[in-house]
Amino acid sequence: MKSLLATLALTTALTLPGIAMARPVTLTTMLNNYGGDGAYLALYVTDASGAYAGSLWMAGSKSKYYKHLTDWDRATSGNTAEIDGITGASVGSGRTLEVTIDLSDALFDAGYTLHIDAAVEDMRDSPNEVSVPLTTDGAGTPVTGRRYVSDFTYDM
Repeated sequence: MKSLLATLALTTALTLPGIAMARPVTLTTMLNNYGGDGAYLALYVTDASGAYAGSLWMAGSKSKYYKHLTDWDRATSGNTAEIDGITGASVGSGRTLEVTIDLSDALFDAGYTLHIDAAVEDMRDSPNEVSVPLTTDGAGTPVTGRRYVSDFTYDM
């Protein structure tokens, strides 16, 4: 029951700020051929002041590795309830993660930023691998990652 309430609270926080309408947004993360194990990815949002606003998706199911997603881990104090119900498998080298979720219209053009932290076993962690402002004009524009992400786009 606690997990269900946490998921409901997160979904509500990200889809209904200010009682706004929500729209489906496709988040596409293409990884480089880095030659290692599957990457753990944390996709999350911060507000205009840089404060954590919520998690959108977690790629990777073993919670013992979440501490390597250092910016996400710091923002959430490692609280795995932040990702209940929004997890999937890690993403292999050269592969693509595509997730479609409903995001509130109030998140766009209001100073919110989408972040991706990445970590690969036996390789360097990459906090803030991608950081992109959520704007309507930015939709469909590829953003290059720092280490593991070849490019990231969001489409509305």
